[in-house]
Amino acid sequence: MMAEVFYSRHAPDGYECPFCRIARGTEGSDLWTVQSDVFYRDAQVTAFINARWWVNNPGHAVVIPNEHIENIYELVPDIAVHVHEAARRIAIAFKQVYGCDGTSTRQHNEPAGYQEVWHYHPHVFPRYNGDALYERTADHRLTTAEERLPYAEKLRVYFDG
Repeated sequence: MMAEVFYSRHAPDGYECPFCRIARGTEGSDLWTVQSDVFYRDAQVTAFINARWWVNNPGHAVVIPNEHIENIYELVPDIAVHVHEAARRIAIAFKQVYGCDGTSTRQHNEPAGYQEVWHYHPHVFPRYNGDALYERTADHRLTTAEERLPYAEKLRVYFDG
Protein backbone atom coordinates (compact mmCIF):
# COMPACT_ATOMS: atom_id res chain seq x y z
CA MET A 1 0.00 0.00 0.00
CA MET A 2 1.32 3.43 -0.96
CA ALA A 3 1.67 6.12 1.68
CA GLU A 4 -0.28 9.30 1.08
CA VAL A 5 1.84 12.22 -0.13
CA PHE A 6 1.35 15.51 1.68
CA TYR A 7 2.47 18.69 -0.03
CA SER A 8 1.51 22.32 -0.31
CA ARG A 9 0.00 23.89 -3.38
CA HIS A 10 2.18 26.71 -4.60
CA ALA A 11 0.02 28.56 -7.09
CA PRO A 12 -0.84 31.94 -5.54
CA ASP A 13 -4.44 32.97 -4.92
CA GLY A 14 -6.03 34.11 -8.15
CA TYR A 15 -3.40 32.37 -10.27
CA GLU A 16 -4.26 32.58 -13.96
CA CYS A 17 -2.54 29.53 -15.39
CA PRO A 18 -0.83 30.30 -18.71
CA PHE A 19 -0.83 26.62 -19.65
CA CYS A 20 -4.59 26.33 -19.13
CA ARG A 21 -4.93 29.27 -21.52
CA ILE A 22 -2.84 27.44 -24.11
CA ALA A 23 -4.87 24.25 -23.61
CA ARG A 24 -8.09 26.27 -24.15
CA GLY A 25 -6.69 27.63 -27.39
CA THR A 26 -6.69 31.29 -26.40
CA GLU A 27 -4.02 33.96 -26.65
CA GLY A 28 -2.76 35.98 -23.71
CA SER A 29 -0.82 39.16 -23.16
CA ASP A 30 2.39 37.37 -22.14
CA LEU A 31 5.13 36.76 -24.69
CA TRP A 32 5.98 33.24 -23.58
CA THR A 33 3.70 30.90 -25.49
CA VAL A 34 1.33 31.63 -28.34
CA GLN A 35 -1.05 29.36 -30.23
CA SER A 36 1.34 29.13 -33.22
CA ASP A 37 3.73 27.26 -30.87
CA VAL A 38 1.19 24.43 -30.48
CA PHE A 39 1.90 21.47 -32.73
CA TYR A 40 -0.19 18.74 -31.09
CA ARG A 41 -3.55 18.77 -29.34
CA ASP A 42 -6.09 16.09 -28.53
CA ALA A 43 -8.82 15.70 -25.92
CA GLN A 44 -6.34 15.02 -23.10
CA VAL A 45 -3.07 16.84 -23.88
CA THR A 46 -1.50 19.78 -25.70
CA ALA A 47 2.14 20.05 -26.79
CA PHE A 48 4.04 23.14 -27.88
CA ILE A 49 7.51 24.47 -28.60
CA ASN A 50 8.91 26.05 -25.45
CA ALA A 51 9.85 29.74 -25.59
CA ARG A 52 13.02 29.19 -23.53
CA TRP A 53 15.82 27.60 -25.56
CA TRP A 54 19.15 26.19 -24.52
CA VAL A 55 21.99 27.09 -26.88
CA ASN A 56 22.53 23.61 -28.36
CA ASN A 57 18.97 22.25 -28.08
CA PRO A 58 16.59 24.54 -29.99
CA GLY A 59 12.97 23.55 -30.45
CA HIS A 60 12.34 21.56 -27.29
CA ALA A 61 8.74 20.79 -26.40
CA VAL A 62 6.47 20.95 -23.38
CA VAL A 63 3.54 18.54 -22.91
CA ILE A 64 0.61 19.57 -20.70
CA PRO A 65 -2.56 17.85 -19.61
CA ASN A 66 -5.53 19.91 -20.80
CA GLU A 67 -6.97 19.63 -17.30
CA HIS A 68 -5.29 21.83 -14.69
CA ILE A 69 -3.03 19.65 -12.53
CA GLU A 70 -0.44 21.49 -10.46
CA ASN A 71 2.26 18.84 -10.13
CA ILE A 72 3.12 15.15 -10.19
CA TYR A 73 1.49 14.63 -6.80
CA GLU A 74 -1.93 15.39 -8.32
CA LEU A 75 -1.35 13.44 -11.53
CA VAL A 76 -3.62 10.41 -11.82
CA PRO A 77 -2.85 7.37 -14.00
CA ASP A 78 -5.73 8.02 -16.41
CA ILE A 79 -4.16 11.36 -17.37
CA ALA A 80 -0.50 10.39 -16.91
CA VAL A 81 -0.75 7.74 -19.61
CA HIS A 82 -1.82 10.36 -22.18
CA VAL A 83 0.83 12.90 -21.15
CA HIS A 84 3.66 10.39 -21.24
CA GLU A 85 2.48 8.73 -24.44
CA ALA A 86 2.53 12.17 -26.07
CA ALA A 87 6.07 12.73 -24.73
CA ARG A 88 7.14 9.36 -26.19
CA ARG A 89 5.64 10.23 -29.57
CA ILE A 90 7.34 13.64 -29.54
CA ALA A 91 10.70 12.01 -28.78
CA ILE A 92 10.22 9.77 -31.83
CA ALA A 93 9.20 12.80 -33.90
CA PHE A 94 12.37 14.64 -32.83
CA LYS A 95 14.48 11.73 -34.07
CA GLN A 96 12.76 11.81 -37.44
CA VAL A 97 12.13 15.56 -37.92
CA TYR A 98 15.17 17.10 -36.21
CA GLY A 99 17.62 14.25 -36.86
CA CYS A 100 18.84 14.45 -33.26
CA ASP A 101 21.12 11.81 -31.71
CA GLY A 102 18.86 11.18 -28.71
CA THR A 103 16.24 12.75 -26.46
CA SER A 104 15.80 13.66 -22.81
CA THR A 105 12.77 14.38 -20.68
CA ARG A 106 12.59 16.27 -17.43
CA GLN A 107 9.88 17.57 -15.15
CA HIS A 108 9.93 19.81 -12.06
CA ASN A 109 7.76 19.95 -8.91
CA GLU A 110 7.47 22.69 -6.31
CA PRO A 111 9.87 25.65 -5.90
CA ALA A 112 12.71 23.49 -4.58
CA GLY A 113 12.36 21.35 -7.70
CA TYR A 114 12.53 24.45 -9.93
CA GLN A 115 8.88 24.37 -10.98
CA GLU A 116 8.03 27.79 -12.44
CA VAL A 117 4.55 27.27 -13.89
CA TRP A 118 1.99 25.72 -11.56
CA HIS A 119 0.70 23.21 -14.12
CA TYR A 120 2.23 19.76 -14.57
CA HIS A 121 4.44 19.74 -17.68
CA PRO A 122 7.24 17.43 -18.76
CA HIS A 123 9.83 18.85 -21.17
CA VAL A 124 11.11 16.82 -24.13
CA PHE A 125 14.54 17.85 -25.43
CA PRO A 126 16.26 16.91 -28.68
CA ARG A 127 19.77 15.83 -27.75
CA TYR A 128 22.96 15.95 -29.79
CA ASN A 129 26.30 14.33 -29.04
CA GLY A 130 28.33 16.77 -26.94
CA ASP A 131 25.47 19.28 -26.50
CA ALA A 132 26.28 19.69 -22.77
CA LEU A 133 22.62 20.38 -21.98
CA TYR A 134 22.93 19.66 -18.27
CA GLU A 135 26.30 21.38 -17.94
CA ARG A 136 25.05 24.58 -19.61
CA THR A 137 22.03 25.43 -17.49
CA ALA A 138 22.76 29.15 -17.64
CA ASP A 139 22.97 29.19 -21.46
CA HIS A 140 19.33 29.71 -22.27
CA ARG A 141 17.31 32.56 -23.67
CA LEU A 142 13.78 33.56 -24.54
CA THR A 143 12.90 33.25 -28.20
CA THR A 144 10.39 34.94 -30.44
CA ALA A 145 7.28 33.33 -31.89
CA GLU A 146 8.89 33.72 -35.32
CA GLU A 147 11.95 31.70 -34.24
CA ARG A 148 9.75 28.92 -32.87
CA LEU A 149 7.36 28.75 -35.82
CA PRO A 150 9.50 26.58 -38.17
CA TYR A 151 9.92 23.97 -35.43
CA ALA A 152 6.19 23.91 -34.64
CA GLU A 153 5.31 23.72 -38.34
CA LYS A 154 7.63 20.75 -38.96
CA LEU A 155 6.11 18.91 -36.00
CA ARG A 156 2.54 19.78 -37.06
CA VAL A 157 3.27 18.24 -40.46
CA TYR A 158 4.66 15.14 -38.77
CA PHE A 159 1.64 14.71 -36.47
CA ASP A 160 -0.99 15.68 -39.04
CA GLY A 161 0.55 13.54 -41.78
